[in-house]
Amino acid sequence: MAASLLLLLLFVASAVLVLRTWRRRAPSLSSKARQAGTTTYPPGLEPYPLIGHLPQFVANRHRVLDWLTEALESQPTCTFVLRRPGGVRGAITANPANVEHFLRAAFDSYPKGPRLSSLLHDFLGRGIFNADGDAWRAQRKVASHEFNTRSLRAFVARCVHAELHGRLLPLLRRAAASGAALDLQDALERFAFDNICRVAFDHDPRQLPDDGGGGEPADSSFADAFRDAANLSAGRFRYAVPGFWKIKKALNVGSERRLRESIAMVHGFADRIIRSRREEMLRAGGVEKHDLLSRFMATQDEAYSESEVPLRDVVISFLLAGRETTSSALTWFFWLLSSRPDVQRRIRDEVAAVRARRAQGDDVVVGFDLDELREMHYVHAAITESMRLYPPVPLNSLRADTDDVLPDGTAVRAGWFVAYNSYGMGRMESVWGGDAREYRPERWLNPADGTFRPDSPFRFVAFHAGPRLCLGKEMAYIQMKSIVACVLEELVVAVDGAYKPRQVASLTLRMADGLPVTVKRRN
Repeated sequence: MAASLLLLLLFVASAVLVLRTWRRRAPSLSSKARQAGTTTYPPGLEPYPLIGHLPQFVANRHRVLDWLTEALESQPTCTFVLRRPGGVRGAITANPANVEHFLRAAFDSYPKGPRLSSLLHDFLGRGIFNADGDAWRAQRKVASHEFNTRSLRAFVARCVHAELHGRLLPLLRRAAASGAALDLQDALERFAFDNICRVAFDHDPRQLPDDGGGGEPADSSFADAFRDAANLSAGRFRYAVPGFWKIKKALNVGSERRLRESIAMVHGFADRIIRSRREEMLRAGGVEKHDLLSRFMATQDEAYSESEVPLRDVVISFLLAGRETTSSALTWFFWLLSSRPDVQRRIRDEVAAVRARRAQGDDVVVGFDLDELREMHYVHAAITESMRLYPPVPLNSLRADTDDVLPDGTAVRAGWFVAYNSYGMGRMESVWGGDAREYRPERWLNPADGTFRPDSPFRFVAFHAGPRLCLGKEMAYIQMKSIVACVLEELVVAVDGAYKPRQVASLTLRMADGLPVTVKRRN
């Protein structure tokens, strides 16, 4: 009986929320926006009164990225206006001109906005990935300076080297020796979490076992809570009725109760590390450390020196980016690679050539240094091409502060969300040509000398673009190229050809059932 009453209460409350939102008077369009005309839809994509595109969304919930891609392909402009229940509207695009408009030309008119920030605020607070205005600029200024220092790049390279050669490669060698199947996605996520915790906190959560697989098992409570907090926060974006999560949060039930518990554990853990680091730095008289936490604490900004909360928000944002993105990119990369022996062969040839250029007597050096990684142009192209098709963050959303008309003629009202679909953009023939859906690393190479040739960041948006361009881009490539070069130099990672991964949208693009692989040593 109590359960029935609770469900009835939830239904009534959500209905009231929808009706209140729908009945709000929409702001009138500016004369410029009115001149752009009305949005037209192809058959099957027409919105319904009040509930908008809810029926199409529900029918395609299991394949939402492909559904959005098909919708974008059906529009001459690669843009369409999505209508959600309650009168919520937004323009979704895969048009590079629109993306450049959002992210550069009209940057100040398209912030994250209160709706998006509220969805992630409990987890990320006012960290750099969830902030606008002065809060974002202040964090960006400090982070930009630190990420451009050679000392941080060297520290990241040392962390990657230690985790790769001390844990990931030994794990893969043990899998090769036993012949047992391994979930590569899980291994890469654990690797990435260990690595980013070292970079961000100078803390080792030991989610991958040390070389030899022995020793006491690591406490996974922080890693588990962090993963759950990220996944449950992402779930707020997928509610059929926008804002329904707020009702569950107020009642402290279901996923919102689990989210609150996970976030409390993550925040408590981070606060303890911050307090411990502050005490350590005071005792040592400001001892120099190279992790991001210490670098932010060393700034003279009072916001970082007097309170744990701003520091916690900053570091958790970087933890999220470091854990989720590179592991997602590499998981899809190794799946694509498993069906392309020609690409594997070219990668191994390039790695062998770089290895051969070492000075006589240096062959005992394990791994590759930063200069050698920069020489691996084909490896760089192969990873980039994978991210073109399977970007770690497949969809990004902003808010229109004013009435506007996009470069393709789409009218946007103040208060609408605008989103660019980088997953769909990678599949648009209008953007990449007739072979857009093919995995072809050569498209990134200069035909004259085989060096890597970058494209416009507004066509390839895996690292964002404009003022919010990802600061960790170079570090992500250091990590990914190190793993690819060292793994393929020594091992063969095979995937069953019949395995077709199912996508699951967390805050990043993941495989619903992991990536089962078998590992063999090369002859």
